[in-house]
Amino acid sequence: MDTLGARFDQLAPHILAYGPPDTVARPAVILFHGCGGIAANLLIYCQAAAQAGVRAYIIDSFSPRGWSRKHAGWWVCRGLKLRGYERSGDVLAAVYGLSQRPEVDADRLMLAGWSHGAWAIMDLMTQKLDRPGDARLLDPSPQWLDGVRGLFLVYPYINIMARSVTRPWAHKPKTMAILTLKDHLASYRQSLKLIRNLRKQGVVVDTVTFNATHAFDEEGIDKTRIMAYDPEALTSTLDALQEFISSTLA
Repeated sequence: MDTLGARFDQLAPHILAYGPPDTVARPAVILFHGCGGIAANLLIYCQAAAQAGVRAYIIDSFSPRGWSRKHAGWWVCRGLKLRGYERSGDVLAAVYGLSQRPEVDADRLMLAGWSHGAWAIMDLMTQKLDRPGDARLLDPSPQWLDGVRGLFLVYPYINIMARSVTRPWAHKPKTMAILTLKDHLASYRQSLKLIRNLRKQGVVVDTVTFNATHAFDEEGIDKTRIMAYDPEALTSTLDALQEFISSTLA
């Protein structure tokens, strides 16, 4: 297991940063890609965040481990490596490291995840982070989540391996979930069941639903046959992100 500092040092050289070219302490959105790695759609979301006046950072969980997109597609997408609980350490380490940068307002942070990235964020929320080993880290601490004001989860993986299915959240930021009716990885009915459960726990969760598939915002995804690109749903999701940034980080 790594310390928080060691894990962030591994991630830092591969972080992609977007936002105003200044050193003013600004709110930040920290983005976590799906199991296929960083795709062009995340860059579009970063541009939308920058237009909203905040900083955006994409955390690459694969390059620091020496994994190609092909390798990750075979192992991670099949749940054989780096499940949500294991990757949750990347999420906490990214918050730990970025919140200490002078150009980041550590009291106004948002975590955004797509599919596997959302899974990692949600698994982090189930852990108290008060003992060595939580999030697969030697020195986790809940204090690093104090400035996380919101979670933006796009077609989150909500299935049998996700801890949120069986464990309550120990941390409860305001949450926006983008759901799809044709998601082959997590049924809409199952997703709604979890959303209702989170609300019973006291988590403020809003949802937006599209008649779309998993990964609807990735142009060219149509070649998989079970997923299809939907530009209108992408545009609406970008609008939802900017509105959520405005209401949560303002």
